[in-house]
Amino acid sequence: MALVPRSALAGVAACVGIALAGLGIHHALLAAGVDVPWLTLSVLLGLALGQTPLAADARLVPGAKVAGRTLMRAGIVLLGLQVVVADVVALGPVLIVAVVALVGVAFALTWSLARLAGMSADQRVLMAAGFSICGASAIGAVAQARGASERDQATPVALVTLCGTAAIGVLPLLRVPLGLDDAAFGAWTGASVHDVGQVVATAAIAGPGALALAVVVKLVRVVTLAPMTALVAAQRRRSGDGAGERPPIVPLFVVGFLVAVAVRALVPLPDAVLDVVGFVQQLLLASALVGLLSRVRIVDLVRQDWRGVLVAVGASTGIAATALAIVQLV
Repeated sequence: MALVPRSALAGVAACVGIALAGLGIHHALLAAGVDVPWLTLSVLLGLALGQTPLAADARLVPGAKVAGRTLMRAGIVLLGLQVVVADVVALGPVLIVAVVALVGVAFALTWSLARLAGMSADQRVLMAAGFSICGASAIGAVAQARGASERDQATPVALVTLCGTAAIGVLPLLRVPLGLDDAAFGAWTGASVHDVGQVVATAAIAGPGALALAVVVKLVRVVTLAPMTALVAAQRRRSGDGAGERPPIVPLFVVGFLVAVAVRALVPLPDAVLDVVGFVQQLLLASALVGLLSRVRIVDLVRQDWRGVLVAVGASTGIAATALAIVQLV
């Protein structure tokens, strides 16, 4: 079976084209001194597309579904090549354990808030994964392992993206009042901001030292994506969900992610290759987000998912406060 069915080619091409338009907007804003991550713009463009008649076009819908599923998986696999195991180990066991523990605390906090708000079981898990690990990428991975619907994915993706974007403006303003030096600010950013691109945009304000530490701390959180998706898939398998199908204990795209991590650790890849792979990975995720968010109607989001906004703000605030306490202690 082809990776992209012929009936979906036009829709996939449209999602990729809109994602590339987002890249153009990103560079235009960057030239003006404003750094809005490419994936954030992809979410916004996908949402904008979802409010037009094109979102219901029979030529677009199949491709948008394929983009939101297949391209998301491929992008997550390539995300593994961004994980430099040696840099992660260099953080030291205390900080690594602290960051992993933070992921667990953040997951439990977000899940609990979502439960109190009466969100569905799938949305609770997806919100928790996105806010605790790595934003939209984690939501996509866990949704695939859990078999969650597009509708249940869309709201968490939109909320985690909006909160992560807000962090780009809020966290740097708090740096001086909180008395954080470059290293502390970088660690705090990596431990609390949701998406990798948002971490880069936030930490870069404090300079290359803060940025380097922020990215490495963030990658510790990214590594937890594999066991998280495996646990979700195993739980689904035990419960018998999936209309009779028996999902694998470890989804194939998670295996691919782990293989990519191993390749990066064992094979000396040239910087030029890593740059190309990094661009492709971002393009795949950006296109997937356009496809996924094109299925969202803002009117429905406002009417039915206002509780999610409260959960998102509460989770982001709680995670940032917990991460700050860990940074100051460690």
